[in-house]
Order: sequence, then C-alpha cells, then structure tokens
Amino acid sequence: MSKYRIAVASSDGIVVNQHFGRADTFYIFEADDSMNTTLVEKRQLTPVCKRGNHDDNALAKNVEMLKDCEYILVSRIGAGAANAVESKGITPMELPGIIPESIEKLVQYIKIQELFP
Repeated sequence: MSKYRIAVASSDGIVVNQHFGRADTFYIFEADDSMNTTLVEKRQLTPVCKRGNHDDNALAKNVEMLKDCEYILVSRIGAGAANAVESKGITPMELPGIIPESIEKLVQYIKIQELFP
C-alpha cells in the first residue's frame, strides 16, 4: 500500500483555502491508497508574498521546509512558486475545498496516473 505525505495550505485546518505565497500555516498529512488520512503536524512558515512583492529567500526557505512532502495542496500557486517546489520533487496541486475531500481527489488522481506509466 502506498503512502503519501501532503502539505496543505489552510488557515484553519479544515479547508484548503490559502494561496501558496500568502500561506503561513501548512498542515502535514499522511494518506494512503485506502483514503486513511492522518494529521502529522502543523508547520508555521513565513509568507513569501507581501503586498505583491515576492521574497525569493523566503520562497527558498519555505520550499526547503516542505521538502519531505510529495504533494502540496493549495487554493492557488503562481508559476514561480510551482517551479520552485517542483524542482525539489514536490507536486503542487490547486485543490481548494474541505481537506479530506481534496486529499481524496489527490489520491484518486495519483491512482489514475499510476495506470499510465
């Protein structure tokens, strides 16, 4: 059975509702193929986007702090941030909604991708 480590950008731990660059909290979950989901920890990060300005150092630091995750669920992510996380082997996904439902959609997506090696 496969397990996935997922960082979720959320203001409340209930919904995926944060833009990657504005998020200061990421909830780290582990999920498996049977849709069993466990909250592992809550991580505080420094938002990289402030009033339209982007802090490249904060972006690099945040990506480094999330490098143990295979996926990041966000409401939105810009191209630069998406490229930064992908360069570390992390797949960003824009899946806003209730966290368990968004994780279920992600796992279903992974299973479909595995059908086409």
